[in-house]
Amino acid sequence: MNKYQVSVFFSVDEEFMNLVPKHRGVISDLILKGVIDSYAISAEVGRGWITMNGKDKSDIRKQLKRSPLYSYFELEIDQLMVYDSQMYRFPKMVLN
Repeated sequence: MNKYQVSVFFSVDEEFMNLVPKHRGVISDLILKGVIDSYAISAEVGRGWITMNGKDKSDIRKQLKRSPLYSYFELEIDQLMVYDSQMYRFPKMVLN
C-alpha cells in the first residue's frame, strides 16, 4: 500500500453546499476504513488536502469518485516517499 497526498481544488455554489453532508459521510467512511489518514479544507475555501492510502493513483481516484462532489474537483495526486506525523508517535507521558 502506498501513501498519496491529494491536493483538491474546487469552486463553491449552492448545489455544492447541498452535497456537502453526503460528501462528509463518504469521507468519514473512508477515514474509518483507513483509506484516508487526514483531511483538511482551507478556511478560505477552494482548496483542500487529503492524505490517502492506495495501490496506485487510479485507486485513489476510484475512492474519491465515491464523493457526490467529485465532479467539482480538480485533483493533483502525488505519491509520498516520506510521511511522518504525531499520529505515528508514542503518546506523550503525563505524570500525575
